[in-house]
Amino acid sequence: MGLGTQFLCLFVGCVSLAGYSYYRELTTPLPVPTLQLDEYWGPGDGATYQEDTSIRSFNISVDTQTIQKLLQQLKDLPHLAQPLENADSFEYGFNSNRLREIVHFWRERYLPKWATEREPYLNRYPHYKTQIQGLDIHYIHARPDAGKRTVLPLLLLHGWPGSVREFYDIIPLLTAPSTEREFTFEVIVPSLSGFGWSQGSAKVGFGGQKMAVVMRNLMERIGHKRFFVHGGDWGALITDMMGTYFPDNVIGIHQSGCGVIGTLATWKTMIASVAPSLFVEKRHVPYYFPLGSYFREILLESGYMHLQATKPDTIGTALLGNPIGLAAYILEKFSTQTDRAFRKLPDGGLERAFSLDALLDNLMIYYLTDSITTSQRLYAEAFSKRELFAGELERIPNLVPAACAKFRHDVLQTIDWALRGHYHNLVQSNHFEDGGHFSVMQVPEVIYRDILEFVKKMFKG
Repeated sequence: MGLGTQFLCLFVGCVSLAGYSYYRELTTPLPVPTLQLDEYWGPGDGATYQEDTSIRSFNISVDTQTIQKLLQQLKDLPHLAQPLENADSFEYGFNSNRLREIVHFWRERYLPKWATEREPYLNRYPHYKTQIQGLDIHYIHARPDAGKRTVLPLLLLHGWPGSVREFYDIIPLLTAPSTEREFTFEVIVPSLSGFGWSQGSAKVGFGGQKMAVVMRNLMERIGHKRFFVHGGDWGALITDMMGTYFPDNVIGIHQSGCGVIGTLATWKTMIASVAPSLFVEKRHVPYYFPLGSYFREILLESGYMHLQATKPDTIGTALLGNPIGLAAYILEKFSTQTDRAFRKLPDGGLERAFSLDALLDNLMIYYLTDSITTSQRLYAEAFSKRELFAGELERIPNLVPAACAKFRHDVLQTIDWALRGHYHNLVQSNHFEDGGHFSVMQVPEVIYRDILEFVKKMFKG
């Protein structure tokens, strides 16, 4: 063997050893960190803070003056630029012709029925507020007519630009008596801190991990030491964190849009992309691959994310008190993140998936509560180095039973092989052709059935 060959063998051996060592490091589980459960997030230093542990009834009530102001803003429609010739679609953003139609509906058909229909509809479930770690937290609490059935507490968590409104159609499915199950659900739906009627943090550092602590403390405040959790978008991340950090509290987690952020999951996805059918059923390959299409979509549709992760207060200020801009910014996400093909449609496909009343209900929550800026700050906190590398979530095993509902048109999809590196007890992973990012609002019956299937497996176990 020549000297060059010896050096080559030595080099290959060293690289292999280094690669193996790095792999061992990535696959070595990290312990669950000890989290501070009473960290104060309200204004000031909290030196004299005494938590008010009372639970207060809350009613959504908007005065006539506020509605009249909004009505006037919608009448003062700015001169919107016409869509480009041969581009009468959503490919350049929200189509101005469609925006005029929605503003007209909002002004002439939605607002006139606010006091008699929409506000009462939003109040159809009992609303409450309570103080957690210096923050006033709002939530819906829907109790079932259980009879002799076992009652299971279920926490439902939304994301951005959603709200508690996303869950209005699934709540009755979960709480109504049914002959097909021996249990029913007691449903708790909070507004995440900084969203809707929940107070935002006054301090830097309130990311998903801290939100998970607040949600856990909220459930204990209500009286539930053990409970199920479902989440989508940011709610999915917080659901994962709750299962990972609080396995003694969380019975099981159900997610729509499951994902893992980390080096090992990325490697596994890249390896699987070479021969997808070896890792994924052939009929499900288009959910994940080719990766080139996925990365193109990320580049095309993640501009808002970068903006909110770096300058949330800037874009928040531009949208605050600006209902027409707010409508374009938020509703565009309900178009492109529901189905990418909707970009090519003049109307954005919005009413193919949702009613305008439902979309405007959600939009009204952001407008009425002035929460657009505080809601967007979650991006800046969650994508900070402090949050991304604190505890390396991927390497901390999530040991609670987990279920994942995967929708063909969702923004994020992760193969089960990559998920199982973190979710050590992934008991269910179902694929659905119909549905996008806002699945619980678009196809509530599908999410309900998937949750039911998951919980039934838990009972059998």
